[in-house]
Amino acid sequence: MRLGVPLPELAVPAWRLPRRATALVLAIAALSATGCPSAYQRTYDRDLAALQQQGQQQQAQQAALHAEASKYAAVIYFPTGSAVVDQDGLRQIAWFVDKMQPYPQANFLVQGFADSTGSEANNQQLSETRAQAVAAAMAAQGIAQSRMDVRGFGTASAAATNATVQGRRDNRRVEVTVR
Repeated sequence: MRLGVPLPELAVPAWRLPRRATALVLAIAALSATGCPSAYQRTYDRDLAALQQQGQQQQAQQAALHAEASKYAAVIYFPTGSAVVDQDGLRQIAWFVDKMQPYPQANFLVQGFADSTGSEANNQQLSETRAQAVAAAMAAQGIAQSRMDVRGFGTASAAATNATVQGRRDNRRVEVTVR
């Protein structure tokens, strides 16, 4: 009795009430949890679709940037038997590095070549040294070495015939392209 008002008789003994209340709370929680996976699944699916769309947009943007950067290349020429980058070569490298500033994700293939003057072993080494010299000049202008794949090809892949002076000059080169 409380303030003169009689309490209704409980059909359940008081000592069983907490257990039943706990069971009721668990039953309500189970019922509400049954409906949640679909709400969670819809939210997950919506977020996943948005992330996939964002990923596709980023891939398309990267592909467009790669296509734009791939329009540029540099060719540096060398005197017979030399791997020293001259002033013309440094200007060509500076121009290329400047053009690559908007493309910080671009990676480069630095390929060295030689003419047929001298032995094949010497030309292979010379082409590798030329490619390394150009890569070092690019690194000095801010291109990270990790962004460059540096290779020498000796007399393979001649750009011109080795039978003429001009052809041999065209073959003593390093080509820098976007990979």
